[in-house]
Amino acid sequence: MSLEEYEKSPLWKILVDTVHAILMYPHHKAYVRDVLLPEKPEISPEDLALKLDIPLGEALVILYELKVKK
Repeated sequence: MSLEEYEKSPLWKILVDTVHAILMYPHHKAYVRDVLLPEKPEISPEDLALKLDIPLGEALVILYELKVKK
């Protein structure tokens, strides 16, 4: 499923709200934006979740916001 397809799910808004409540979310997002994406722009949500040891849902929201919602 592509990042754009997740947005069509009725649960997407709930996931985004939940991820935004994670204390470290802004720091994870900044690290991905500033360090990881320049090195590996096509990183998958699964790889990102493993690399940062974060939930897959957080990785999905980070990549969605950084890649799709430019």
